[in-house]
Amino acid sequence: MNQNNRMLGEAKISSLLLKFSIPCVMGLLISALYNIVDQIFIGNSELGYLGNAATGVSFPVICIANAFAWCVGDGAASYLSICSGRKDTERAHKCVGTGITATLLISILLMVICEVFAEPLMGLFGASEQTMGMAVEYFRIVAAFFPCYLLMNVMNSMIRADGSPAYAMSAMLVGAITNLVLDPLFIFGFKWGIAGAAWATAIGQAASFLVCAVYFRKPKSFVLTKKSFLIDREVLKSTVSLGAATFVTQISIVVLSLVCNMTLFRYGELSKYGPDIPISVFSIQTKVYTVVCNIVTGIVLGGQPIFGYNYGAGKMGRVRETYRMVLLSTLAVGMASTLIFQLYPEAVIGIFGSGDALYQEFAVKTFRIYLSLMTITCLVKMTAVFFQSIGRSVHAVVASLIRDIVCFTPLALFLPRMLEKEMAGIGINGILYAAPIADLAAVLVILGLTGSFFWKLKKDEAENEKEGRRRETQGADRIAAEH
Repeated sequence: MNQNNRMLGEAKISSLLLKFSIPCVMGLLISALYNIVDQIFIGNSELGYLGNAATGVSFPVICIANAFAWCVGDGAASYLSICSGRKDTERAHKCVGTGITATLLISILLMVICEVFAEPLMGLFGASEQTMGMAVEYFRIVAAFFPCYLLMNVMNSMIRADGSPAYAMSAMLVGAITNLVLDPLFIFGFKWGIAGAAWATAIGQAASFLVCAVYFRKPKSFVLTKKSFLIDREVLKSTVSLGAATFVTQISIVVLSLVCNMTLFRYGELSKYGPDIPISVFSIQTKVYTVVCNIVTGIVLGGQPIFGYNYGAGKMGRVRETYRMVLLSTLAVGMASTLIFQLYPEAVIGIFGSGDALYQEFAVKTFRIYLSLMTITCLVKMTAVFFQSIGRSVHAVVASLIRDIVCFTPLALFLPRMLEKEMAGIGINGILYAAPIADLAAVLVILGLTGSFFWKLKKDEAENEKEGRRRETQGADRIAAEH
């Protein structure tokens, strides 16, 4: 057993969680900064909220690309942790090599599709006549760097699972700083407008990719050879199965964005706000929402190697203790963010630039209603990652689907229509109320899944303990009979 594995199985849980979670949270926050920094500079430039609306419509397609990368990356991370607990070194290096090769092939295919069909894709996700040109220009530049972007995300997950969360965070930090420096230079200095924001993002992602790639020369828990990069179907199947929840979560974001943008465009036109204000506000809301979810996801991902190793090693007491700490941290983040959104929405909105009175009105309303039950949303996200970490892929997929697809999507389609029939111009409010209602419905399912899992875990432990005592008794009786 190497030192990293011994630490996961024996060290104090709170110390381990701090060691792994803080770099994970920072890394994911830095990742979220890529788009947020773009929107801050764009929103405060001559492009204004129309520029933010243009970048916002490309976000769902980027999420689709991320779905494939994070499916492989998070699945590989879970697989590596479980292999460590089981001391299975043979499959570990195959998991890493297979994941990298599969991601490279997928990213090239997605890049070609997005370059060819950029305009219809932007139209599908809500680009208007005013924003279409900017949206296509921004998206084509970003899509050209998909191989770097997707591989960077996959490698970053693997580096964290290999016991180097600080390195993973540093790789993301290099890209974020690059983006932060280049954004004002390209947008304001070179006067490149929205293309400047795209180039700054793409170059930053390429820089992070290079730092991640260097790590794989000397990883901690596996050794890569040329044969590692040959796709192993069995390993890929296991990896994808474990990462299915992440894939579903990302696709849920895409479905949610598609439904939101279509509904916002349709009922925005019927309201006093028009279509561009709601889409721009939701673009900002999505980025802020992502920041909060990334904090929670970072905390749970910090616990992922602890969950995976101890679950694989049969140390269920440590699994329960880690879960309790992650749960308390998640609830704290959810409650703190909810208070900020309720008490100071103008301060959050102001970071991304200003607009007219109607823009401000809809933005404040969105933050106070749509994000009113953010604590429950955080709990749902945490549960999905937890089940993924211990290899319970079905539980993880259910937790990923329940809030956004099963509950929110039908409500987002039904409520605006119902309200518009009651009074013309208020249908746009229906999509805002769909979120808290979906949260309330989803939390019931989440509590049922988690409760049943830990009840069965306790029952299995009791039976195993009983069986162990029975075998000890039989052994003692056999020794006594022999004498």
